[in-house]
Amino acid sequence: MTNDQRKKLLILMINMFIAIGSFGIIIPILPAYLESINQGGMAAGLMIAIFAGAQLVFSPIAGKWADQYGRRKMIIYGLVGLTTSMFIFYLFDSIYLLYLSRVIGGIGAALLVPAIFAYVADITTMAQRAKGNSLVSAAMSLGIVIGPGVGGFLADFGLKMPFLISALVSVVAVLFSVVVLKESQVKTEEEENHLGADEESMIRKMARSVKMPYFVPLVITLVMSFGLMAYESVLGLFVDNQYGATPRDIAIMITSTGIISVIVQLFVVDKIVNRFGEGAVLVIFIGVATGGFLFSLLATSYSLFFGITLIIFLATSILRPVLNTLISKMAGKEQGFAMGMNNAYMSIGNVMGPTLAGLLYDVKITYPFMLGLVLLILTFITAIIWQKRVQRNNQQIKVMGS
Repeated sequence: MTNDQRKKLLILMINMFIAIGSFGIIIPILPAYLESINQGGMAAGLMIAIFAGAQLVFSPIAGKWADQYGRRKMIIYGLVGLTTSMFIFYLFDSIYLLYLSRVIGGIGAALLVPAIFAYVADITTMAQRAKGNSLVSAAMSLGIVIGPGVGGFLADFGLKMPFLISALVSVVAVLFSVVVLKESQVKTEEEENHLGADEESMIRKMARSVKMPYFVPLVITLVMSFGLMAYESVLGLFVDNQYGATPRDIAIMITSTGIISVIVQLFVVDKIVNRFGEGAVLVIFIGVATGGFLFSLLATSYSLFFGITLIIFLATSILRPVLNTLISKMAGKEQGFAMGMNNAYMSIGNVMGPTLAGLLYDVKITYPFMLGLVLLILTFITAIIWQKRVQRNNQQIKVMGS
């Protein structure tokens, strides 16, 4: 990569890190804070579902806007939405205003994430795409690691302090982007008129995505998000109930999975994709994740379950940038639409995963893992069939071209 490409990727990584990290700051104190305002598990579940639901509704629109109005504007507006959400959390205790803040935060994430990955596609070649997506995904994972740790430290100064610091850090990200970030693409008047005239409802966008060559990777993104969020949402409760894990044990587990994600995305993904190709890596690590879910049901100790959890997160850390790269390569000039749909399918999984996992956990604590296992087995089979079809089509194209 050139120095200019590295500089732009660094700016995107900083933005993603600050956005994810500033939200992660509130995670450790959210249960205690909700309890302090006489709210419980239902409110905690709704906090996740409302955020993901707003992200789902706005992601296809945001992807279109990223193509129409530019990546830079959407990144800045997305950061403004996340900042506003954090300030509402700090200033008010009304549960309904807190739900409103989650709607605003979800819209901000919908604007931010597709625009960042579309920006990566603009400034990288096909060969560099996996590396660029891995670096941005690593920044996201690092935010997930650092944010909760900082939040736990700040909670010693009061339950509201993490919300204030999160909001102020988000303000810094907004100002940083306004000053430093440049637009990644220049559109002709004809392209702008075409984009402006092509207004679609979200239902039509979802229907159109079914016909796209990257539909199967979109479905895999949904299932992966569903399984991972279902797993994460009951993880602490499960290890506490099943193995008597302490809060410190749970914190170490979450931090370790984040560290694994960062290391893998920075140093592993690009190498294995260059060696085996996105399709093969996709199939292999869906298989690894499937095996992880199976063995998590058979684990007999906290240590064994901990090790299996690390393997599951290692697999998903590789799958996330690989899926982004596959979709991006197949999207052509509609990077914003493709990344918007990618975010939308991910959001569907993020809404359904914790919701169903919570319901199933109350019936039997192993049911969320069993559901994830069944879905991953079906996805593994689908990925194998899809990959063989893609290889067959590529061979036919080569034969016709020779």
